[in-house]
Amino acid sequence: MSTAPVSIGVAGVLGPATIAQIAAAAEQAGLYALWVNDTPGGDALAALHEAARATETLVLGTGVVPLDRRTPDEILIDAAGLPEDRLILGIGSGQASGPVLAAVRNAVDALRERTSAGIVVGALGPKMRTLAVEVGDGMLLNWLPADIAADQAVEAHAVAPGATVALYVRTALDEGGMPRLRAEAERYARFPKYAANFARLGVSADDTVLTPGAEGLAAYRASVDEVVLRAMTASDDAAEYVRFVERAGELAAG
Repeated sequence: MSTAPVSIGVAGVLGPATIAQIAAAAEQAGLYALWVNDTPGGDALAALHEAARATETLVLGTGVVPLDRRTPDEILIDAAGLPEDRLILGIGSGQASGPVLAAVRNAVDALRERTSAGIVVGALGPKMRTLAVEVGDGMLLNWLPADIAADQAVEAHAVAPGATVALYVRTALDEGGMPRLRAEAERYARFPKYAANFARLGVSADDTVLTPGAEGLAAYRASVDEVVLRAMTASDDAAEYVRFVERAGELAAG
């Protein structure tokens, strides 16, 4: 696998204005894409509208919109006007109950009928990973060491050679971001589905992150089709994220 492009991921709670600044910096730094987590109080699609106005070529993605909070119809309404040629709609099952695989399949089909944007699925277990590449354009992985991400990418490409495998990697590029990185790892290690997955894979959350110096970035770039550095900064000040983006651009170019 060739060296994957590097992107940045941020939380929607930063707000559209701050995310627009980050997007402009990411495009200037030569990063591939901006992914925005859709969270309670943080509307990813609203942020992407501002990011689109601030950029010309940067790919824009939602990482991801949970289907328990927004239906495909609502996603399409909120995405209207975004440049579909550089938009990736990332969706996930969230806390949906019932037949989750069927719900995700139906959502991908509904989106596919009405948009030419890329559609990827946030996937953890093997069934969801297979579904993501069978019906979508690819999958967005999370909390994996490079070797396991590589294995899952190989499996995905065996099912759908043209599918894109992107991977979120929590990253602190200076010591100021380390407290937040540690807290994020501890928080996810307590989530039942992630705790079960870490146990099944025989890894810890700390095995899946990048710390200052970013040793291991090359291995991640060799393992998947796109590496999304989920930015862990000392604060939510826009200047902190711009510095992160500039450093990420240097690492990607180097």
